[in-house]
Amino acid sequence: MVAWSLFSSDIAIDLGTANTLIWAKGHGIVLNEPSVVAYDRTTRQLIALGHEAHAMIGKTHRDIRVVRPLKDGVIADFEIAESMLRAFIRRVTNGMLPPRRVIVCVPVGITEVEKRAVRDSAEQAGAKDVYLLAEPMAAAIGVGIDVHEPTGNMIVDIGGGTTEIAVIALSGIVAEESVRIAGDEMTNAIIQYFRRQHNMLIGERTAETIKCQIGSAVPLEEEYEIEVRGRNLVTGIPQMIRVTSEEIRHALEEPITVIVQAVLSLLERTPPELAADIYDRGIVLTGGGALLKGLDRRLEEATELPVHVAEDPLTAVVRGGGKVLEEFEAYQSVLLKPRRL
Repeated sequence: MVAWSLFSSDIAIDLGTANTLIWAKGHGIVLNEPSVVAYDRTTRQLIALGHEAHAMIGKTHRDIRVVRPLKDGVIADFEIAESMLRAFIRRVTNGMLPPRRVIVCVPVGITEVEKRAVRDSAEQAGAKDVYLLAEPMAAAIGVGIDVHEPTGNMIVDIGGGTTEIAVIALSGIVAEESVRIAGDEMTNAIIQYFRRQHNMLIGERTAETIKCQIGSAVPLEEEYEIEVRGRNLVTGIPQMIRVTSEEIRHALEEPITVIVQAVLSLLERTPPELAADIYDRGIVLTGGGALLKGLDRRLEEATELPVHVAEDPLTAVVRGGGKVLEEFEAYQSVLLKPRRL
């Protein structure tokens, strides 16, 4: 994405396990890159990040390591995450003054220690005032829900590392459920399926492509077939096989079932008045996982409630963070309150 110049601005960051998105006040979304970093093993200096680093996955020599510094929605490698965040912020500010106010969207199940790591990482990257916003709240605001109303809304945000489920009313999260099963686990389930059923090793990028092209949560009207290339675990020789969408659906059954059960569990704990609102308004799906074919139908069958996939679900969280930036005074009540350790 082309860098743009500003002297000092407020920004919102969706620091996701799979992708990092940045919204700048008055400019909209200015960065959307994979949360991937390539660095030198010896010096730990960054070699590439974002799309450039993502293209290197599975193709580097021993002196270069390609990693995702976030795992399950939180920082796993503080030093690399800080370097990545600093590079992304520098890219969108075009090397000018660092942003004054930064809102970082984080999982609803984040611990106080993890909050501190995110806040410190953003501050070390140059931010002056750092605020945290729960991802389901950001997603609700991003899809146009009035979170200030005394009306219950249920959001299911399926990202790369976590699935965040929350019932929102009166500017707060009334009930929540966070499971560390999401897009990455679906990808890994496909890798393990090929290993067990076909004695074949495929890479993460290949599994991701399979999931996006023919993955589904329910039987499709027209089933698909795709060619998959990998390495035979018995002979060690590269091979190609054809697999169907039925096989991939079987591979994805376990992580999808966990997500469905998490939604049902939260519905059981929802206060009755808010449950009545959800019955009328339905469930809203956001995040990259919402794009899995038939997932809305699967949830409708399990809950007997209407399920709506948000428009442009991948950017719902950062759009919500951006709206909080644009109307900061009106949305201060939705921000996570810091606690001293």
